[in-house]
Amino acid sequence: MKNVEKYTRQFFNAPVTEMKWAQKSYVDKAPIWCSVDLRDGNQALIVPMSLSEKLEFFKKLVDIGFKEIEIGFPAASETEYEFCRTLIEQDLIPDDVTIQVLTQSREHIIEKTFEALKGCKNAIVHLYNSTSLAQREQVFRKSREEIIKIAVDGAEMCRNYREKYEGNFRFEYSPESFTGTEPEFALEICNAVLDVWKPTAEDKVIINLPVTVQLSMPHVYANQIEYMCDNLKYRENVIVSLHPHNDRGCAVADTEMGLLAGADRVEGTLFGNGERTGNVDIINLALNMYSQGVDPKLELSDIPDIAELYTRVTGMNVYERQPYSGKLVFAAFSGSHQDAIAKGMKWREEGHTDHWTVPYLPIDPEDIGREYSADVIRINSQSGKGGIGYILETRFGYDLPKKMRESVGYLVKSVSDHQHKELLPEEVYTIFKQKYVDIQSPINFCEAHFVQRDGIEATVTFEMDGRKVSVNDTGNGRLDAVSNAIRSYTGTDYSLNVYSEHALEVGSASKAVSYVEIVSGDGKSFWGTGIDNDIITSSIKALVSAVNNMLTA
Repeated sequence: MKNVEKYTRQFFNAPVTEMKWAQKSYVDKAPIWCSVDLRDGNQALIVPMSLSEKLEFFKKLVDIGFKEIEIGFPAASETEYEFCRTLIEQDLIPDDVTIQVLTQSREHIIEKTFEALKGCKNAIVHLYNSTSLAQREQVFRKSREEIIKIAVDGAEMCRNYREKYEGNFRFEYSPESFTGTEPEFALEICNAVLDVWKPTAEDKVIINLPVTVQLSMPHVYANQIEYMCDNLKYRENVIVSLHPHNDRGCAVADTEMGLLAGADRVEGTLFGNGERTGNVDIINLALNMYSQGVDPKLELSDIPDIAELYTRVTGMNVYERQPYSGKLVFAAFSGSHQDAIAKGMKWREEGHTDHWTVPYLPIDPEDIGREYSADVIRINSQSGKGGIGYILETRFGYDLPKKMRESVGYLVKSVSDHQHKELLPEEVYTIFKQKYVDIQSPINFCEAHFVQRDGIEATVTFEMDGRKVSVNDTGNGRLDAVSNAIRSYTGTDYSLNVYSEHALEVGSASKAVSYVEIVSGDGKSFWGTGIDNDIITSSIKALVSAVNNMLTA
């Protein structure tokens, strides 16, 4: 590519780190979660949410289990201020939930922020100023000392205003653009703020270390976090928080490695909405933990419901391949994948249920409100006999013989290929029924009567070529006798090759379903399926369906 020489690495490595985080293999407990959907997420929308939409979203966040929710920047606009006041005045904030508000290090903004919080029981006042080398040089044109003074002055103003208001108000400080800041300077400015606030066990302070812009690989960020955790003052009374954005597509990795490196808290959004490429997706993070047996402490058992509200009030969509949440993330179109999933589900049905280990499915889709038949096995021209058989069995109750699954699979894939589309389960079932089930032309079976006489003698009545006929013949069983009668009347040459039956358990438990394969004189295979309350009648219907398929081939 052109102009590669114009780019350089803008991040700074941590000066000292033992990389203790690299010795850990997974996040073993849920962090403190803080949703920033209503502030960071909302400001990234083309059309920000209305007051009523914000209130509905806030309630959903509470229902999900967030105990800390950043609701906005009250001093930034009347809409933001009104939202904060509405939550407080209408007593919409549960006692165990803390709202968070953002403020710059400017006195009139801090003053209005505290005015917005009047009467609030629990709140976090989130102070920030930008600290990166690029911002210091290009935007503020200030020295390190001047940038530290902005932060310290803001911390002092927050402390002084807190003394004027009743309520449990805690503090958070963010060195914005932390990832473009020299770690030694980030540590210096955070410690200067901590020296103002002097956190205690009863009044802990949050130090938030945001990936405002992603500039490095995730392990670099983890080293920066470990350095900060090892060197912050008052560490036992400091909650280290992460706020990763996703410019390099590594927000989840940044967060997970940052938690391994010692962080205690995560700020993010549902489905990763946010400025530019978005914030870290909290649902993704939480379900990553869940998939490894760690309780994320969030209620995510109905992802479709959460996605419906999110889509409606934000105007954003959930990408079809978004981990866990997308409509296609559990979908298997590949024949080999479908076969493995179907066999994995069978394995569980046989009693191997201690842990979830189904191939290709990291978690059980039903645990987050998804359906196997609708979401897991998806049918198109790439599908295999296993997936198509799985749909017919789990959705409609037809447990096809193994050889028949191959025949049905080729037929269904051919239809999908010619129509250039995915086939819904109902469409698969329709194709199966039209081709195999109770086929009545050119032979329409009417009735059969049997007598035990040197084997079984059958009198079979059926319609063919517009007239009804009755034919007698014998066999070593009822189905064999009917088959011999059909063969003698039609003059066809075939042999019965496969017969199986079972109760049709989906839709009508009182009915039986039978499957018959016949092989013609020239070696071609034809299948038929019959359904009836009587097992003998269902087997005859299956035989007649197979013969009809042979006659019309």
